Amino acid sequence: MVSKFLDATKIQQDALRGAQMEVVISAQLPKLKEQGRLKLLRKISRLGQITYSKIGEFVGDKTIQHEVIARYLEMETGSGDTPQGESIAITPENYKFRLKTKMTAGAKRIYVFELNPKRKALGLFKGELWLDGATGMPIKESGTLVKNPSIFLKSVAFVNEFSIRDGVAWPSRVICHVDTRIAGRADLDIHFGDVTRTANDQPDPEIADVP
Repeated sequence: MVSKFLDATKIQQDALRGAQMEVVISAQLPKLKEQGRLKLLRKISRLGQITYSKIGEFVGDKTIQHEVIARYLEMETGSGDTPQGESIAITPENYKFRLKTKMTAGAKRIYVFELNPKRKALGLFKGELWLDGATGMPIKESGTLVKNPSIFLKSVAFVNEFSIRDGVAWPSRVICHVDTRIAGRADLDIHFGDVTRTANDQPDPEIADVP
């Protein structure tokens, strides 16, 4: 099943390259009773580079805009502290796979693997990978980062959900809980939609200023 997943990953990556999708990020800091919302366009270049541009005005508290959403986008686009060229893909080179359980959901057969990273590196996580038995495509990834991307963060936990369409897993939703040292827990709920192909593969110059 792992080999099937690795083959499916290549198909998924090829399908995602050159695609763009609308993203709505809602975030809150429960301790400070602050919240905010931002709509963006997420583009994936032919080389796999992720960039963002705003398609709506930010609504909410400025702390959410600059200290929560901006930090998340830094992690997503690789503009934070992740070492350049270091692979964090879900592969046997980076993780130990252990089949945890099999289950049936309607007509689907789902395989749940426990993932344990082989090293402590930025972007790697300890958690679970749910796979569609028919295609090998991911249905869900969840876990906790084994190395925090910032000294201001104590822990980062997440759930990535995918929707399989035409045999390909597309991002559907991300739920992220970040325990910060200053403002307490930050919660993000991210929804993806309206996938299209990009007409221009060049990064948008205003992306660097998001949000």
